[in-house]
Amino acid sequence: QVQLVESGGGLVQPGGSLRLSCAASGSIFSTNAMGWYRQALGKGRELVAHISSGGSTNYADSVKGRFTISRDNAKNTVYLQMNSLKPEDTAVYYCNAGYTDNRGRYYDTDYWGQGTHVTVSS
Repeated sequence: QVQLVESGGGLVQPGGSLRLSCAASGSIFSTNAMGWYRQALGKGRELVAHISSGGSTNYADSVKGRFTISRDNAKNTVYLQMNSLKPEDTAVYYCNAGYTDNRGRYYDTDYWGQGTHVTVSS
């Protein structure tokens, strides 16, 4: 059974940094793509970044150049390093186990973490 647990969220000032972690269980981790989503208050859930099983990464335009997704297969953990944080990055961040097609598009599955809150404010 795949279970995902996010951690690392908190309150930071604009321009600050956070690193989110998503610890996974289950042998499926190493063969799956992993994605980070976020959902701001009153907004829908958006895909922020994803990483394929082979390590290829993609980012939403809104975070490109500021966020970095990585994975450590030995630890079954995916990370999201967030730098130069802005108030508009405030959201609940979720990790997801999914897959990519031959065009690199990400498809989510029903395997979600519980979410970790990120608040960027002075």
